[in-house]
Amino acid sequence: MITKETISKNEFDFSEGEVFLIDKDLGVTSFYIIKRLRKILGIKKIGHAGTLDPAATGLLVVCTGKKTKEIYKYQEKQKTYKGIISLGKTTPSMDSETEVVAEKETEHITAEQIETVRKSFLGSSTQIPPMYSALKHKGKPLYKYARQGIEIERKPREIVISNFEVNKIDLPDVYFKVDCSKGTYVRVLANDFGEKLGCGAYLKRLRRTAIGTFSVDDALTVDEIQEILN
Repeated sequence: MITKETISKNEFDFSEGEVFLIDKDLGVTSFYIIKRLRKILGIKKIGHAGTLDPAATGLLVVCTGKKTKEIYKYQEKQKTYKGIISLGKTTPSMDSETEVVAEKETEHITAEQIETVRKSFLGSSTQIPPMYSALKHKGKPLYKYARQGIEIERKPREIVISNFEVNKIDLPDVYFKVDCSKGTYVRVLANDFGEKLGCGAYLKRLRRTAIGTFSVDDALTVDEIQEILN
């Protein structure tokens, strides 16, 4: 496992197989991270265990060489996120990537109402993946259909939210932490949170802080890796 504490260009064989903890920057895709690492490390076989949207930051587990066969192990692990749900506004992408299309008042929302809604998400439930996602339909990512105004039917997925904390309320913003299963879209959680409150909401900020026992505190940015290996 390559972290801040272990990285050294003389100790690893990237082609044979290594696992990186990467801290993804804001505004870039997960694929962009892989593309840069492929060039920096001089390898072709590399992949990540769980996409982060461009508007999100935080932990990516990246595998190279033969370790790419173990990506599924990391994909199955519980994910931890911290972020901000902004009440009273909705966007087509359910996050900050697209413009606000509707607004409602939030002054009447109480802490008690927010607490009731928070509790309602705990445990097992189903969630419909968003149109603005990398899921594919006929080989084409759903977000490409969404940008054309085309709606594709999606099947609900089973998810588990084992922990959901509201750490601060500063209307219209609700600061939260959530521990959830593979396949959970936090953007959809934010959207559904607003729907249950009757005012709408979108995901204003998101950072993945952990995947299983792996923490973003131990992760490297791509720029740090490039600087060290050069």
